[in-house]
Amino acid sequence: MGLLYTKFYIDFEPSEWKQISTTPIIFQALDDNTVLDIEDTSQNTYKLKFKKGGKLQMFRVVGKFRLTWKDEDVY
Repeated sequence: MGLLYTKFYIDFEPSEWKQISTTPIIFQALDDNTVLDIEDTSQNTYKLKFKKGGKLQMFRVVGKFRLTWKDEDVY
């Protein structure tokens, strides 16, 4: 399982992502090769490439967001 912490809220393009849950917040990729650029709390940048149907869970923690995903959902 992948895990990153970021201080920034991520904008999910409606043409690429669909919110499928609000508690917890879960987004699902609508197409293959859906890319998210994420800057973690240490200011390292990551490009995550999701498969169609891949899910990303976002949970607000004090002052930051915890992002998790299953390894089989990314390339």
